Amino acid sequence: MTTDDVAARQRWMGVLARTPLPRLEEAFAALPAPPAYEPLRRPEIGSALVRARAGGSGQRFNMGEMTVTRCSVRTSDGMVGHAYVAGRSRRKAELAAVFDALLQTPRLHRQLLRDLIEPQAEALAAARAARVAEAAATRVEFFTMVRGED
Repeated sequence: MTTDDVAARQRWMGVLARTPLPRLEEAFAALPAPPAYEPLRRPEIGSALVRARAGGSGQRFNMGEMTVTRCSVRTSDGMVGHAYVAGRSRRKAELAAVFDALLQTPRLHRQLLRDLIEPQAEALAAARAARVAEAAATRVEFFTMVRGED
């Protein structure tokens, strides 16, 4: 696997992890034939430590924990898919892992990128831009005035 392949897979896995379950169900139902797959690791719910940096670039600190669900599957053609999703949705983790495996197959790769990953990536980017714009609208500028006294 090349560096570009790894980056592309990281991108689609990130999109799948943030895609709402109803959208994944819809995309799964739209597949020409439901893929046969077996679980390698059934969906498991656990927690992960979230780390942050003070001020965004300063000293690291442990912010807290979040719930994560993970899953691994193998499709009938031997492709292995993995998924880690935020929250407690076993079905979402399972579907994300199935789509990760399907995206590695040449016959479905382009179709899934076109019909699922790219539209969902655009929707996620638009939602993020809306949140950023909403937060920016509430920004308060503070300034100090000099009174002229020494």
